[in-house]
Amino acid sequence: MATSIMNPRVDFFFKSVKWHDEYEQLRMIALDIGLKEELKWGCPCYSDDKKNIVLIHGFKDYCAVLFFKGALLKDPKGILIQQTKNVQSARQVRFTNVKEIVKLAPTLKKYIKEAIEVEKAGLKVPLKKTTDYAVPQEFRMKLDKMPALKRAFAALTPGRQRAYIFYFSQPKQAKTREARVEKYLQQILSGKGLDD
Repeated sequence: MATSIMNPRVDFFFKSVKWHDEYEQLRMIALDIGLKEELKWGCPCYSDDKKNIVLIHGFKDYCAVLFFKGALLKDPKGILIQQTKNVQSARQVRFTNVKEIVKLAPTLKKYIKEAIEVEKAGLKVPLKKTTDYAVPQEFRMKLDKMPALKRAFAALTPGRQRAYIFYFSQPKQAKTREARVEKYLQQILSGKGLDD
């Protein structure tokens, strides 16, 4: 594969003070493989034939390269991390310094090449359906009492439905779960997602 060209629209991301050297190292690895560099979701995203392969992003305690379909990779080195239990497809490889990236560079390149092959083969991660998730009791009671709410919730996209279920399920106290449900009833009835 040919080395890709840096995209000037993405350069601002690499001027970051935190993780600057680590980001640059990860960028070179992705570009050396020949991936196209774009800016998506405010982060450098690397694609092959218009299919997203990896993304570079950072957090307080680490920076990471995210494999969009990491759940389908073999991971013989055991380095792929599921960011949260609700993430179904993506997996991260996390770093806290440049030495770690340099040491893992050959492995990262192999994983990226495998991720490209996964896309070329058209493989898909089998995703859970919304019905596979437990609906919190506080929300279930509202759905049972309000047919209009039940219809409006059913009309939402599966992603929006899951977002509400996750959000309503997070608090440990029933009172907080109830408050969240009450706060978003009108938004659901209006056909809007959690972030609309």
